[in-house]
Amino acid sequence: MPKLVRLYIRSVAIGFGLSALFLGGLLALDVAGLRHLMLESGSGWLAGAMIFLFSGSVFAGVQFAIAIMAMADTDDTPRGGLRQHAVPVPVPVAAQPRRRR
Repeated sequence: MPKLVRLYIRSVAIGFGLSALFLGGLLALDVAGLRHLMLESGSGWLAGAMIFLFSGSVFAGVQFAIAIMAMADTDDTPRGGLRQHAVPVPVPVAAQPRRRR
C-alpha cells in the first residue's frame, strides 16, 4: 500500500478516535443538557451518530492536513537572488508656510 494511503488511513483513524473522545466528553459533561436530550429521546442515537460522523470527518481532515504540512522540507538556503541593498538618500523638500483663513 502506498505511503500516502497509509498516512490517510492513520489520519482518519486518529480523527475518528478524537471524535469519540469529543462525543464522550460532551456526554460526560452534559454540555447544554445534551446527554439528557440524547438519552431521553427516541432518536437520540441518531444525534449521537451524526455528531460522531461529522466531527470525525472534521477531525480527520485536520489531522491529515497537519500530517501533510509536517512533511514539508525546511530549506535553510538564503533566498532573494542577487539584490543590491539600496541606501536611502535624503531628498530636500521646500515647504511653504500655510496661510490662516
